[in-house]
Amino acid sequence: MFPIQITPDQAMREAVDFHRKLVRGLDSIVDIREIDVAPTPKEAVYREDDVVLYHYLPRRKRPCKVPILIVYALVNRPYMVDIQEDRSMVRNLLDQGMDLYLIDWGYPDRAERWLTLDDYINGYIHSCVEVIKRRHGLDRINLLGICQGGTFSLCYTALHPENIQNLITMVTPVDFHVKDGLLNIWSQHLDVDTMVEAFGNVPGEFMNWGFLMLKPWQLMVQKYVGFVSVLDDEENLRSFLRMEKWIFDSPDQAGEAFREFIKEFYQNNKLIRGEVELGGRRVDLGNITMPVLNIFANEDHLVPPSSSKALEKVVGTQDFTTLSFPGGHIGIYVSSRSQRELAPTIARWVKERV
Repeated sequence: MFPIQITPDQAMREAVDFHRKLVRGLDSIVDIREIDVAPTPKEAVYREDDVVLYHYLPRRKRPCKVPILIVYALVNRPYMVDIQEDRSMVRNLLDQGMDLYLIDWGYPDRAERWLTLDDYINGYIHSCVEVIKRRHGLDRINLLGICQGGTFSLCYTALHPENIQNLITMVTPVDFHVKDGLLNIWSQHLDVDTMVEAFGNVPGEFMNWGFLMLKPWQLMVQKYVGFVSVLDDEENLRSFLRMEKWIFDSPDQAGEAFREFIKEFYQNNKLIRGEVELGGRRVDLGNITMPVLNIFANEDHLVPPSSSKALEKVVGTQDFTTLSFPGGHIGIYVSSRSQRELAPTIARWVKERV
């Protein structure tokens, strides 16, 4: 080991540079009145309880005739896929000629305490699918599920295969008992009954801090040390603050649905075993016989690649495509490489199958 040599002059210059960036950055923060997110124009076309179905305004004169419904997770807000103009999977897909819808789950309150997974999957998702089918005069649409929303999309497609033409899953957990994910291990030992009895709806702040504790050094120390380096650059500062807004904009979780998801999926791993039951029917992933595109992130600490890759062995389709993407759970949407490659790949795959 070689000792790090720092001269007094170097230390002084670094201290002065740090102070300069800090002062300029504080001035920039003061000037920023609002952090804007979700810039892509959209319109609400259906509402049910707190759930809103949005339709994005097309950016091509003749978009793809079979639209895509995006189903996001319950645990975060869906504007991650449209965080800003130059980091927007939504905008990039629209530019590729896709016609997009998105489900916004809203913010559950005490009235939603008893919502079940059946309510979300056979209720809200099914209603949104039917609305889109009627609007376009179609028998089937395309479904794109993200993270927990991908797991919901698998369940929905297995129960209602007649409604789905193509299925896309992104960073989607399938095998919840793989050993290379700390979230999987923690969840298997969670006393979810006591938690729901104590809270009713599980607070979003509790969920958020749990996710941060999965990588405490990177997410709670290293990130904010690096924050100083962008303080005097307003554009990068705004990008940083948009991500912070999304991270801490965490909805509460409907208590009963949260209980079911932890027990049925994380603790008992029933999805891959074909033992999940919703609305009195068994979720058999073998019923998924339409084309499937499964996308996972190589460095995902929330949904390990091994959890996602397990999907190929349990679905019934002969048209299964796997896309491995570099980066982590969030980088798959906002990295510069994803802006160049992800949407064109998805759009090309869809166009070949409509």
